[in-house]
Amino acid sequence: MVGGPAYTSVSQTAPRHLPVRTYAAAKAFKKEKRDDKERNKIPVVDNTGRHKPYGLTAWAPVDDVYVTRFYPKPVHETAVAVDLLKSFQMLDYTPLDQPVYINLKLDMKLEKKKKVDPFVSTVHLPYLFKTEVNKVAVFTENPDQAKVAKENGAAFVGGADLVQRILDDEVDADFYVAVPDIISKLLPLKNKLRKKFPKNKRGSVGVDIPKMLELFKTGHEYIVEKDTVMTRVGTLDMPKQQLIANIQTVVQDVCSHRPASLGHFIERAIVSCQTSEALLFKSEELVQKVTVKKDA
Repeated sequence: MVGGPAYTSVSQTAPRHLPVRTYAAAKAFKKEKRDDKERNKIPVVDNTGRHKPYGLTAWAPVDDVYVTRFYPKPVHETAVAVDLLKSFQMLDYTPLDQPVYINLKLDMKLEKKKKVDPFVSTVHLPYLFKTEVNKVAVFTENPDQAKVAKENGAAFVGGADLVQRILDDEVDADFYVAVPDIISKLLPLKNKLRKKFPKNKRGSVGVDIPKMLELFKTGHEYIVEKDTVMTRVGTLDMPKQQLIANIQTVVQDVCSHRPASLGHFIERAIVSCQTSEALLFKSEELVQKVTVKKDA
C-alpha cells in the first residue's frame, strides 16, 4: 500500500540476544572428619552427690530393696552365695534336701585360633550326697583280673560274653572300664555306649582295676556341652563348708583342662537350687595352683 506504514517480518530482522543471568554455584560444605577416638569418647560427668538417674547402672544399691533391672547383677563370694541359698529356702518354705547346682560358662579359646574340645570328667567329691553306689562293668578276659574286679565291687565282669549281653540289653551299668588288651573287641559297643565307651582320656582304660573301680563307684561325672558345665554338687541341707568344698573340687578340675597361662578358664559361674534364683559367684577365689592335665 502506497504511503502506508512499513512492516518487517520477524525472520528478516537480526537475531536478538537475550540477557543471560548467571547464578553462583552453591558452596559445598565439607563434613568435618572427627577422629574415632573423639567420636566414641564419653564425656566424664561428676556424679558425686547426685541421685541415680533412671536406667543408669553405675551405682550399687544402698539397701536390700531395689528394682533389680536397674542395677548390675552382683557377684558374690562363694560362701555368701551359699548362705543366700539357705536363707531363700527358709523364706520360701521349700524342701531342705533339694539339689544344689552350679553352671559354668567356659572360655574355650586356646592359642593360634585353637579351642578346647568338649570333655567329660569324673572327680571324687570330698562329701558325697548320693547314697547309692554306681554300677561299674569291667571288661577283661584275664581270670586273675576278673577275680580282682569282683573282689573290689564290680557289678559286671566279662569279655566277649559281656559285650553280647550289653547289645542284648541284659546289662546296663553306670560306668564301663576296660583293660587295654580288650579294647579292640569292644568296638561293636561304640554306638551302643557312646559317651560311656571306655577311653584313656576319661580314665576308664587301664591295668589298675581297683583304682578305676574306686573312682567310678563313688565318682561324680560332669559333661562339657559346647562351652557350658551344668552339674549337681550337693543338697541344700549339707553344711556350708561341705558344699563349698564340693564346688571347689569341680571348679579346680574344670580349670585343669586349660593352661592357666591363658587366664581364668571360667567366664561366668552360677550357683542355684531347684527352687531359688541363680546367683553369680566368684570362681577365681576357688582356683589355687592347678597343674594342667597331660590330655588337655
